[in-house]
Amino acid sequence: MWQAEWVRALLAEERPDLVFEIVVVRTLGDRNRTDPLSGLARQGVFTKELEEALRDGRSDLAVHSMKDLPVRLPGGLRVGAVLKRGDPRDALVSRGGETLAGLRSGSVVGTSSLRRRSQILHLRPDLVVRDLRGNVPRRLRAVGIAAGEEEPERDAGRFDATVLAGAGLDRLGLDRFIHERFDPERFVPAPAQGAVAVEILAGAEEATSLLRPIHDPATASAVSAEREFLDALGGWCHVPVGAYAAATAGAIRLIGLVADPDGRRVLRGDASGSDPLEVGRRLADDLAWRGAREIIEKVVRETAGGEERP
Repeated sequence: MWQAEWVRALLAEERPDLVFEIVVVRTLGDRNRTDPLSGLARQGVFTKELEEALRDGRSDLAVHSMKDLPVRLPGGLRVGAVLKRGDPRDALVSRGGETLAGLRSGSVVGTSSLRRRSQILHLRPDLVVRDLRGNVPRRLRAVGIAAGEEEPERDAGRFDATVLAGAGLDRLGLDRFIHERFDPERFVPAPAQGAVAVEILAGAEEATSLLRPIHDPATASAVSAEREFLDALGGWCHVPVGAYAAATAGAIRLIGLVADPDGRRVLRGDASGSDPLEVGRRLADDLAWRGAREIIEKVVRETAGGEERP
């Protein structure tokens, strides 16, 4: 919800003559907070219902956490704006204030992300990683931190630490609970992590004009490289693929990672260039040659029973 509120505030500042209403739409990912994300629908877990609202006219804009937005959008839809990126790094919140290196052996870390799981276990194979779903307050309660939305919670206090997107904690005013922000070259974030996208109908010229002042070209360039890397590997947002791009002297430098869920096999690489899409494809080709697609295909088979789920 905070993404929608943020977009509304930005648009209201640009166009005080208009009234912007938020239409609340609950997605499959919102409704199902127990099953692992990797075992749910292959794509669109957090987007399908929002796109249906666009198509049937209930809304004019669909606001997404861009890391959850499929690279290839359904026909008739497109990204109308990418907002200035927040902190792309992953962040550790722990019960006792420890960093990842400081957690005692056998500590239980909660995450629903296979990408985070693989990197945690690669760096600390002596830790235990268990699935933890839900919104940010629920995941903080799981490590014994009360952060609003108080309600009975079966996972409360059952974890020693959890890893979340730093940008989400920042925007919710909960950054005081962060005990470590990971270097994105050491612990590679998800493609487009920290970025917010606004999806619109392909022919919506009025929406295009409305969104132009809040679009950030630098963020759009970086995340396009990251998302192209993911797409070229045949991956999607819930497989263990990481990517982080940054502008350096007029060029894009992209870091990519593909790992198996147990963290035993981790492939890394980097590429630079002026064309974000070309950089993404080139790095994907490099990691594919080294076995990245085999890792991704194995994960898809194991989490989805070998089927391409809708």
